[in-house]
Amino acid sequence: MIKDKSWTKTFKNAFNGCAYAFRTQRNFKVHLILSLLVLFFSWFFKITRGEFLFLLAAIIFGLVIEMANTAFEKTVDLVTEDFNPKAKIAKDISAGMMLVAAIGLTILAIFIFAPHIL
Repeated sequence: MIKDKSWTKTFKNAFNGCAYAFRTQRNFKVHLILSLLVLFFSWFFKITRGEFLFLLAAIIFGLVIEMANTAFEKTVDLVTEDFNPKAKIAKDISAGMMLVAAIGLTILAIFIFAPHIL
C-alpha cells in the first residue's frame, strides 16, 4: 500500500485528530473553555503584548499536552484492553503529565493576572 503524502491529506488527518479530541475528550473541552476565558480576560485587563504571547504559548502547550495524553492512552488501548499493571502505569504517567502541565499553567495565569486584578 502506498502512503498518500499530499499536504491536503496531511492537514485533513491533523484536523480529524483535533476534531476527535474535541468530540470525545471532556478535559480537552474544559481546556478550550478555560482558554477562551483566559483570552477574554487578556483583552479585558489589557495585558501587555508579552504577557499575551506568553499566555497564548501556554494555551497551545496545554492543548498539545492534552492531545498527547489522549494519544498515549489510545496507544496503550491498542496493546491491551484487559487490565495490565504496566498499561495502568503508562496511562497514569500520561495523566500525571497533564496534571503537572495544568498546575504549572494555572500558576502562570495567576502570576500574570494577579497584578491586573489587584
